[in-house]
Amino acid sequence: MIKILTKIDGINNVLENANLLEIEFEKNNIIKIFNELKDISELNFNQLLDITAVDYPSREFRFDIVYILQSLINNKKIILKTFIKENEKIESITNIHKSADWYERECYDLFGIEFINHPDLRRIMTDYNFEGYPLRKDFPLTGHTEVRYDDLEKKVIYEPVKLTQEFRNFDSESPWEGMENKLFGDEKSTGEN
Repeated sequence: MIKILTKIDGINNVLENANLLEIEFEKNNIIKIFNELKDISELNFNQLLDITAVDYPSREFRFDIVYILQSLINNKKIILKTFIKENEKIESITNIHKSADWYERECYDLFGIEFINHPDLRRIMTDYNFEGYPLRKDFPLTGHTEVRYDDLEKKVIYEPVKLTQEFRNFDSESPWEGMENKLFGDEKSTGEN
């Protein structure tokens, strides 16, 4: 199987581990690679399990986009990985795998990765006027607005975030500092009665 995979143009690196193959590929050849993985009868990777991304803000190629495919006939899984820059776009594979529709929308909504020729690229997990991409490592932890439904006004209300409590200063070195360390039954060792 590795011999067949290394003959496909655009595949850079192939690692085999039991029933799992790991491949790095060039993003420009994505359509050709996914078509061949699905159509070549010896491979038959026809089930898309997931698409996700990993954010590395300090790198030039900020995002790793990870695709997981499965071949039920061959009892193999394959992990495909490509790299893109922050404002770079990548071709959608929804014409090859219909299930890619939701996964690509999720990557767009949570990481800001745009997929060219996607049939309906819009937010799927956050609100429509949500600002930013929550799974990016530079996303602020507290946000700026919160959304809630008001029963009295019978509508959704957007309001600034109000933190009602200061963050606690927790000492992870000694969380029980100040607690008396008294072991019951240990009185005999110190001579106390």
